[in-house]
Amino acid sequence: MRLHRLSITAFGPFGATQEVDFDALSSAGLFLLHGPTGAGKTSVLDAVCFALYGAVPGARQSPGASLRSDHAPADLSTEVQLELTVGGRRLEVTRSPAQPRPKKRGDGFTVEKAQSRLRGYDPERGWQALSKSHQEIGEELTQLIGMSRDQFCQVVLLPQGDFARFLRADAEARGKLLGRLFDTRRFAAVEERLAELRRGAEARVTAADERVLALAQRIAQAAGPVGAEAAPIAARPGEPGLAEAVLEWAAIARSTARERLGIAHCVVSEAEGRQRAARHALDTERERARLQERYEETVRRAAALEERRPEHDRCQERLERARKADRVAPALDLREEAERAHRQAGDALDRARAQLPPDLADAGPDRLTELERRFRQELGGLESARRAEARSAAIDEERDRLERESRADDTTVRDADAWLAGWDAVHAGLRERIATAQEAATRAEQLAGLLAPARRRLEAARRRDALAAEVLATRRTLAEAREGALDAHETWLGLRERRLRDIAAELAAGLVDGAPCTVCGSAEHPAPATEGDGHVDRATEEAALTAHRRAEETRARAEQALGLVRERHAAAHAEARDTDPPATVVAEPADGEGEDGAKTDPGPSVDELREAVDRLAAEHAEEHRLAAGTHAAREALDAAEREHLGRLELRQEAERRAAARTSRREALDREQAVLRDELAVVRGESGSVAAYAERLTRRVALLAEAAEAVRAEQETGRRRKEADGRLSDAAFRAGFDTPEAAAATLLDAAAQRDLQHRIDAWQAEAAAVADRRAERDAREAAEQPPARPTAAQGEFDTAEWLVREASSARAAAEERCAELARLSREAAGEVRRLGPVRQEYERIARLAGLAAGTSADNERRMRLEAYVLAARLEQVASAATARLQRMSSGRYTLVHSDARTGGRRAGLGLHVVDAWTGSERDTATLSGGETFFASLALALGLADVVTEEAGGVRLDTLFIDEGFGSLDDQTLDEVLDVLDSLRERDRSVGIVSHVADLRRRIPVRLEVVKERQGSSVRHRL
Repeated sequence: MRLHRLSITAFGPFGATQEVDFDALSSAGLFLLHGPTGAGKTSVLDAVCFALYGAVPGARQSPGASLRSDHAPADLSTEVQLELTVGGRRLEVTRSPAQPRPKKRGDGFTVEKAQSRLRGYDPERGWQALSKSHQEIGEELTQLIGMSRDQFCQVVLLPQGDFARFLRADAEARGKLLGRLFDTRRFAAVEERLAELRRGAEARVTAADERVLALAQRIAQAAGPVGAEAAPIAARPGEPGLAEAVLEWAAIARSTARERLGIAHCVVSEAEGRQRAARHALDTERERARLQERYEETVRRAAALEERRPEHDRCQERLERARKADRVAPALDLREEAERAHRQAGDALDRARAQLPPDLADAGPDRLTELERRFRQELGGLESARRAEARSAAIDEERDRLERESRADDTTVRDADAWLAGWDAVHAGLRERIATAQEAATRAEQLAGLLAPARRRLEAARRRDALAAEVLATRRTLAEAREGALDAHETWLGLRERRLRDIAAELAAGLVDGAPCTVCGSAEHPAPATEGDGHVDRATEEAALTAHRRAEETRARAEQALGLVRERHAAAHAEARDTDPPATVVAEPADGEGEDGAKTDPGPSVDELREAVDRLAAEHAEEHRLAAGTHAAREALDAAEREHLGRLELRQEAERRAAARTSRREALDREQAVLRDELAVVRGESGSVAAYAERLTRRVALLAEAAEAVRAEQETGRRRKEADGRLSDAAFRAGFDTPEAAAATLLDAAAQRDLQHRIDAWQAEAAAVADRRAERDAREAAEQPPARPTAAQGEFDTAEWLVREASSARAAAEERCAELARLSREAAGEVRRLGPVRQEYERIARLAGLAAGTSADNERRMRLEAYVLAARLEQVASAATARLQRMSSGRYTLVHSDARTGGRRAGLGLHVVDAWTGSERDTATLSGGETFFASLALALGLADVVTEEAGGVRLDTLFIDEGFGSLDDQTLDEVLDVLDSLRERDRSVGIVSHVADLRRRIPVRLEVVKERQGSSVRHRL
């Protein structure tokens, strides 16, 4: 990799654009980058790193820090451009960080995103753009350089003091730096992967052991007291021997459980025999107790039966007398019915006589009937008077009706006169309303004829504006198509020219030994032409020609599309202006200018046309609304005229009815006077004929009711006397002295059934007692000692409880044995599955322990990554020693040490061997100058090893930052000789320092000048 040119703009302390010519500086092989403190020497190296990796070295890439120069004007963007050759390719990379810039509109700033550009140089075509993607550029440059940013900063930009710290650092810090440089993350990943596999395998083993222990706990729960006899399991999950201990413990539990099951079978057999004997004894005692109790109950029932015998006899006698009295019951019912009818008739007669006059209180039925007949005849003679009275009432009602009709007609006449008084004004208003509506209809038709063209012009104006934008877009498309066609044409011509230039090589490719040449005809081909750089074959030329033709077709289609859009735009423009387009349409440009640049009439705008359409639409709607009222106005006029005729007819009809009512009223008055004279004679003291007739009707009803009551009272007295005679005969025939005695003995059906039930119950009880006294086994049981069923029940309950307990113990033992067998099989299966898992775990654990440095097989306790880094450090120490011996006049040598210090792990120790004393000591014992050239030698050696590790990429430019002020003159000369020897491989070295003596020793310099308006660079060649 060789740097050619660096351009820095508004970056760090540089407020303006600064150019650094590395080609000129590298011509001498060794150049000096110097300037006062804070001028920006290191910023030049930061710019190189930013151009290549998009970031400055990690130590200066602080969070929130800005790369933009505070000295730069607001309109000058920060940019770094680096031209370099790497991997045989000349590239130019340009980067700009995210930075604020002034807004294009308004005040203030906006943040502009970071940008990257990469170009490549082609000797024939010059600089060609390659990419603008941050990611693509970063990947491309990292692949070409072969180093990450950290490696580049340590190998190419040897930083201030970093290698002095590396020289004196402990093993851990030295391992971190070497890990970044040599990217040993894959070895650390191997360690982590092995550790992860070990943890996974350990987790699987532990999980399997926990499952086995869980089964052991379930076996212990299933074993119950049996498990307490075996020794507990001492192994924990993950420990060896756990599975065997569990299986052994389970076997002991199963054996003990089977012994307990045999004992349980014997106990159950003995308890069942005792239960059978107790059951037989209990049944015997219960039967004897039942028979003794039955005999005692029979004795008690016989005694109670004798005590109830007198009551049985009384019930028997009473039932027999009640059955005799039943023969007298019909006569008793007949006598009671006759007595009740006689009392009711007497009460009715008393009520009827109370309503008669005193002179008729003791009258017989014949007289009362005669009076009733006479009053009925008088009532029949009042019918004509009733009709006269009804006619008089009808006349009064008719006169009232005539009065109501008269008042209604008077109201109708007044309303008609009031309405007809305003008829002329209403009639004129309705006719004017019809005329106004007809005029509005005429205006609405006129406005409708104007509105349709206005709307068409508005739609045309909208199409015109839309087509104007389409014309612009089509123009841009046509311009792009023309440019693409020109580019394709130039590309095809260039490829054709290059192919023709190398056509001899193409023809030579088809030559065959012994076959004649198609050009010269010779069969010998001593020197056939060969293809030069950038040779173009026929397929490439034809592909370019095809691309050119496609581009021409695209251009033709774009021109045709533009012509069509222009025609449509011109038609819409003419329609919007309400003019006819010319026969040959040449569309106006969309921006309102003609082909010669003169302004054309744009026509009315969409807003103007929309306003005109809205105004016409509003006027048309208003006129249409008014015209819509024509039909309603005509209907209103017709309705008013009909109502006018109706009002006139109503008034005339009312006048005719008034005249007729006057005549009718006079006739009614004459008829009413005659009727009143007739009714005055008939009514007498009564208010009306109806009142007089009602009084006669009440008298007729009272006389009829009294006569009927007298006859009923006489008839019921006769029937009561007949019933008394019949009752006396029936009582005598039934054996009773008097009817009252028979009535006292009489019982209803329910009472008789109750007596019969009592009699039947006593007789049934007597028969049952007789049967039970005849039972022999009950008498024999009564002669034996009293039974003891309670004691026998107690003995049986005890025996049955013992059987249940024994059976429960046997079932539990059987279940325990079955469960232990099942769990033991599960445990054996888990142990079989655990075997391969544990073997895998032991193998992975040995590998992980060896890689992590914790295994006993790893004597130096070195991790895998540390082991690899130790090998790399040994290479670095060997490469650094070659330069350190020259710088120290052969005194010092750097060696790698893998010895352990204290309790730390070994592998990354670095010592210096002093040839003057022959001793090996720590690098921390070196003086300041010795530390510098030892660090420099270490940095150069590390650069060589990293370069080789990166694939042998050649590093033609190297920078060393500070540290030379600590050297004496002789040592400085030796160090510069070593650096000068780097030029042997065409390598240039830039020294960054402000030591004044170096300016005398190194003639080629790049000076960084610190100024108020920002730093600047000056070349001293």
